[in-house]
Amino acid sequence: MKLKPTYEKVTPSFGSSLVVRQHTQEAHKSKAFWHFHPELELVYVNKGQGKRHIGNHLSYFNNSQLILIGSNLPHNGFADRLTARGSETIVQFLPNFLGDTFLKLPEMERIAMLFERAKKGVLFKPETKLVVGPKIEALIEYQGFNRVLKLLEILNDLAMSEHYSLLNVDGVAFETEPQDSAKVDVIFRYINNNFQRHISLEEIADQANMTVPAFCRFFKKATGKTFTKLVNEYRVVHATKLLQESEMSITDICFECGFNNFSHFNKFFNEITGTSASKYRSEMTRIIQ
Repeated sequence: MKLKPTYEKVTPSFGSSLVVRQHTQEAHKSKAFWHFHPELELVYVNKGQGKRHIGNHLSYFNNSQLILIGSNLPHNGFADRLTARGSETIVQFLPNFLGDTFLKLPEMERIAMLFERAKKGVLFKPETKLVVGPKIEALIEYQGFNRVLKLLEILNDLAMSEHYSLLNVDGVAFETEPQDSAKVDVIFRYINNNFQRHISLEEIADQANMTVPAFCRFFKKATGKTFTKLVNEYRVVHATKLLQESEMSITDICFECGFNNFSHFNKFFNEITGTSASKYRSEMTRIIQ
């Protein structure tokens, strides 16, 4: 299997310093599953579902989301599925897209602080999302100078907002050497496709062409987590998806997600989400994200 490099080169169109893309259906996943780039990435999904995997953070969203991802913060694609009239708008730009001294201007102090927060991944709450989301979608209609002005307005809105949470709170940085990122990419692809069954350390180490001890050392260094912990996080995130979108019983969801013991499932679900599966389901029926 040929490993694709996980550094993504972002190329704006001629005469532009930023990239604005909009998808109204699931985009072709031609880029690496796990990737990073020096550009900041602003993502707004107005109607859709998917996993958030940013740095060491893993969660599931349903309906909409607005996030800002900092330079070289590893992440993967977000919208697994867009609903009717749903779209995903992505804006990518270098921190110094207006020059090296731009962020040092006193008027740009809050935006500079926003870019610093973005290194941990910023998730904006509904109060900000409802105001700024439509402005991000409208960027596609502007070109040149007007597009830059509108982006600055959006960045100022986000910088002034107090309605946000940080995703990669621990700040654990993944390995960003191309060969290491390629291995992490292969490992995550395999977990994503097989987490609903038992994956032995021998099996996953073989996928990475490593011995079990070498794999365990590499994985802990690269992700800040043990392999078992990350697989269980994948399972719990899938459980949150099923709790929101299906009418399956919690017992059935437990086994569907790859847990073979209900008490084990309850323990990890509570540990990762901070609540029980039944309470999570009842809360989700009342909340519009």
